[in-house]
Amino acid sequence: MTSGSHFLTFDCYGTLVDWEEGISAAFAKIARSQGREIDGRRVLEHHAQIEPRVQAEEFQAYRDVLDLTAVGMATELGLELPAEQQHFLSDSLPSWRPFAETGAALERLKDAGYRLGILSNVDDDLLAGTLEHLPVRFDLLVTAEQVGSYKPATGHFQEARRRIGEESSWLHVAQSFFHDVIPACAMQIPVVWINRKDEAPMSSAPSEAVFPDLTSFVDRLLGPGLSIGS
Repeated sequence: MTSGSHFLTFDCYGTLVDWEEGISAAFAKIARSQGREIDGRRVLEHHAQIEPRVQAEEFQAYRDVLDLTAVGMATELGLELPAEQQHFLSDSLPSWRPFAETGAALERLKDAGYRLGILSNVDDDLLAGTLEHLPVRFDLLVTAEQVGSYKPATGHFQEARRRIGEESSWLHVAQSFFHDVIPACAMQIPVVWINRKDEAPMSSAPSEAVFPDLTSFVDRLLGPGLSIGS
């Protein structure tokens, strides 16, 4: 793939932003306010169990999804969550920080002439807060609020294809095999898997390539004589 009329889209939380650290830190703060310490691994385990169930219900804003998920997680973790604190997790999202290499990787791609986009399972206002931490302007933003569904449903990809157009090439870059790699492959959209935790693939859905982080992906993409996507 060369730059110019070519799009690179990214999942945001997990690919560009360290959502696991953000969620763990938010729950650690609540726990400390109650004189407790909490295991971050348990926090993420409960999040992985509860959030998909909430998202599988009738579509609602992601802020509400996070609030309901947080209440369920707090119950499982034995934390008290009075009414005035039930928005703590959604309120924390705009403060979640990018991975260490994210900013430099995005700047390199922008400088090389790529058009950049984000396809994310959040609300517009929450994503706007996150964009304050990223050093580049994105050409395309597609959120769950805009399409009325959550990945792995294909609404984000359908809307991105509509906006990008058939004449431009497009490569999607994402950490979540379940939310991004599988639906992108189903729609025959080239996808790169950022496999930060060296996980086994969930299915035989074929990615263009696999990288442990964004730096190695960008090195490969911009390297002489190397090509990813079409």
